[in-house]
Amino acid sequence: MYNARLLTIQDISCVGQCSLTVALPVISAFGTECAILPTAVLSTHTAGFSGYTCKDLTDEIPKILNHWKNEKLDFDIIYTGYLCGSVQIDLVKEIVIATKKDNGLFVVDPVMADHGKFYPGFDSSFALKMKELCSNADVIIPNITEACFLVDVEYVAEGYTVDYVEELLDKLLALGSKKVILTGVSFDKDKLGVAVKEKNGKTYYYFNEKIPHNFHGTGDVYSSAVAGSLSIGKTVEQAAEIAVDFTVKAMKESYEERYSHWYGVRFEKAIPYLNSIISKK
Repeated sequence: MYNARLLTIQDISCVGQCSLTVALPVISAFGTECAILPTAVLSTHTAGFSGYTCKDLTDEIPKILNHWKNEKLDFDIIYTGYLCGSVQIDLVKEIVIATKKDNGLFVVDPVMADHGKFYPGFDSSFALKMKELCSNADVIIPNITEACFLVDVEYVAEGYTVDYVEELLDKLLALGSKKVILTGVSFDKDKLGVAVKEKNGKTYYYFNEKIPHNFHGTGDVYSSAVAGSLSIGKTVEQAAEIAVDFTVKAMKESYEERYSHWYGVRFEKAIPYLNSIISKK
């Protein structure tokens, strides 16, 4: 896409290097215009902080959409992240119908769970609703936990087989999405990466170094880099690779401060690296 306009719909965590505070700068680094629609404003993200504040913005979304309709605004790509409940999922559907260009892309990161558990505020009923959103997407980007909750497969933390991953991919595609990027895939203790597949296609795997630490916000870094890559015309496979390499670089930039700067990755330091790899993929 040339001079694409991308809309990302997710929360703003004022401190924490996640969600919109990641998406806006990362997508902008691709030279893409990034419009935002906040689903909520939080004082910090919810992982590791206590006493955080949260203002749900559901009531504002229809007003924003009506204004956009009046201004005849549209978008080449719509990319969703953290959504605050089932009502917002229905509102996103309306936004996609009203504002996505006919040849545009709809990318869904079904943010709701990790490490075998739902995030605070989410449950199986939300997963059922998220299935509806994924069924309308061109690309979905679940981690393994989210994939399991979407397709009712038992979560396996490690030691799973290629057949297990293939089952997840095929069941995710059966929901209706055109392509799946499954994140957090590993068959080797020293490698971590993704599996990419479209219906009736062959699975494409891509791995990089596994950093021996869990960082908050890496999912948002990854999905934002995928969306940015797609906005400049990269294939889904190329986008998956660029995002893996960028996320690993961001984690490496954060490793020495992993305990003092525990709440996110210093992705900002990795943006020059992102710019260098965009032209190589």
